[in-house]
Amino acid sequence: MNLWILFVIGAVLSWGAYGPALHMGRSEFPDKPTASLRALLCVGGAYFLVAVLIPVISLWWQGKLAGFTPKGVAISSIAGTLGALGAACIIWSFQSGGKPLYVMPLVFGGAPLVNALITVGTHPESARSLNPLLFVGFAMAAGGAWLVLRYLPS
Repeated sequence: MNLWILFVIGAVLSWGAYGPALHMGRSEFPDKPTASLRALLCVGGAYFLVAVLIPVISLWWQGKLAGFTPKGVAISSIAGTLGALGAACIIWSFQSGGKPLYVMPLVFGGAPLVNALITVGTHPESARSLNPLLFVGFAMAAGGAWLVLRYLPS
């Protein structure tokens, strides 16, 4: 098995458990109007530990803390902001009455569609070789999300 597949499995398991764990954590804060902000702060703390301290220590240990480029920093920071905004949107959807059984299939069903559209849009050479089955895949993903939502236990 390729190493990258193990990391994909790790992401699937982590993000698959993210919504239910976040919803449970949010519900444990007594002050309901601020529970979502408290949960988001905890998510931010965890991101700091995993996404800041580990790479800084690892890069420092390897003597590779130099080598950042302005464009790489800017684009990667935008990506990080998008990830954090996604987490905030999930938290706020829970605050607004959404449940993990509904929110997460919509997020994880819709995100690959947005990913494919942005990737095709930012790589014009790939747009010239679009296979019509891509659109069949879009329809199947939307249909699959609908089926999951339609037949979830109440």
